[in-house]
Amino acid sequence: MHWADVIAQELQLRGDRQLISTGISPSGFIHVGSLREAITAEAVRKALVNMDAPVRMIYLVDSFDPLRRRYSFLPDEFENHVGRPISQIPCPCGSHDSYAHHFIQPLLDSLDELGVHCDVHWTDSLYAEGRFTETIDAVFRNRPRVVEILREVTGRDVDADYVPYTPRCSACGRLTETKVLEYKFPYVEYVCTCGNEGRADIRTDQGKLPWRLEWPAKWKIFGVTCEPFGKDHAAAGGSYDSGAVFAREIFGIEPPRPIPYEFVQLKGKGQMHKSAGASVTGIDAIRMVPASVLNYNIIKYNPERHIDYDSGMGLLDIVDEYDRIETLYFEGGADEKDMDHLRAYELSQPHGVRDHLPFHVPYRHLVNVVQIAEDFEGILGVLGRTDDAGVMEQRDVDVLQQRVECVHYWLNSFAPEMVKFSLLDSLPDVDLVEAEVDYLRTLRPELTSIQWVGDMVHDAVYGAAKAQGLGAKKAFQVLYRIFIARRSGPRLGHFLATLDRDFVLDRIDDAVSTYARRD
Repeated sequence: MHWADVIAQELQLRGDRQLISTGISPSGFIHVGSLREAITAEAVRKALVNMDAPVRMIYLVDSFDPLRRRYSFLPDEFENHVGRPISQIPCPCGSHDSYAHHFIQPLLDSLDELGVHCDVHWTDSLYAEGRFTETIDAVFRNRPRVVEILREVTGRDVDADYVPYTPRCSACGRLTETKVLEYKFPYVEYVCTCGNEGRADIRTDQGKLPWRLEWPAKWKIFGVTCEPFGKDHAAAGGSYDSGAVFAREIFGIEPPRPIPYEFVQLKGKGQMHKSAGASVTGIDAIRMVPASVLNYNIIKYNPERHIDYDSGMGLLDIVDEYDRIETLYFEGGADEKDMDHLRAYELSQPHGVRDHLPFHVPYRHLVNVVQIAEDFEGILGVLGRTDDAGVMEQRDVDVLQQRVECVHYWLNSFAPEMVKFSLLDSLPDVDLVEAEVDYLRTLRPELTSIQWVGDMVHDAVYGAAKAQGLGAKKAFQVLYRIFIARRSGPRLGHFLATLDRDFVLDRIDDAVSTYARRD
């Protein structure tokens, strides 16, 4: 049974209605590892829906968190905003309502594309609306026990005078520089290092709880029954352990069913999750492959397993694997080991499984076709010569167009140089030797009579090289040089087969005649 179905069954035993929570603090670029949490939560939600269980999902944007430091990607003037809530810091590009909106909005705009069905809530609004009032008051009334719990769970020597609430200074706007002097509902008297003395009202956004208490407070506010989170929070003495105790003893609720997940490891970059920087953002990941493929590559793994994410050549393997499972889903023939993968395929579809197998173009092949054709119509023309593209329905065309856009994004951002090339409109300036020209003269008539498919073209290229004693490597290099001005490139037979036969023959004729004129 797939892991999402196992969790869904467990949740049904715990209660009739489920509320799944996920979210992020948009303090910087949202990287690819962050997507695992939302996609994991959505998989469980879908599994519950399949069981006809009442379920909702929320996405919490921790927009009231303070900016901890000026990150390297921020201008110098943002040093002045360190310590202020990111909801009250200007947008770095000037196009969004705030710093928080700037970094989270592209991901929120992609939730529908990913098929993540949730209600979005912003914590700065929750504080402003007074949603935290009851929990903040409970923390103050039980402050000695809160301190004891922190000591017991974390093993740290927490000062007896510690106050787990930070007023926001009315003068400098910072959440990190104030000290509580006195609390009498609903006001907190404080002093700030900037010299300001003030009074914060806990019924609004004039202060906030620390993370270890804010997290279970949100469980209380929304009635959360299940939540995925990174394994760092699940460590012994971590924020889930303390949150569970706070939930029961301070807020009077049961903690949600945890789904701790392993980090996504970016190939060559180490562990990537939502509290670390990365060169591959979540938006990059969504733009490089269709959403269903990205979903599948996460859902097929149990959350307890790490994921190796390769934005280079490994990306092609990810799509190939998805296409293989998709074919098995519609045409049958799956082994027992593929059963969970078939279920992962179902759960990965943003808006439900289609009623028939979509038209498939291998991603590797599409990478070459995209670089050969000038536009989408040209791509359809190439595929019409090499694939059964003439039978595509409009929705197949739509899927193909999305994949073409993804390939373009990948080629322009993360594809290794080895796969990039430009088909030249005319013969480049190449110096061929007599043996190479003789090879082209031998190859040309072979190409006029064969069926124009990749394997047949490859055999002709190889056979002519063998007949001339040139060696396959040198023969391939001759053809790469006259078509793309490189000594290596895509799989040669299939590459040439995507081109018009007359175009290939004319290029060979140009190369031979140019050599003859020079001679």
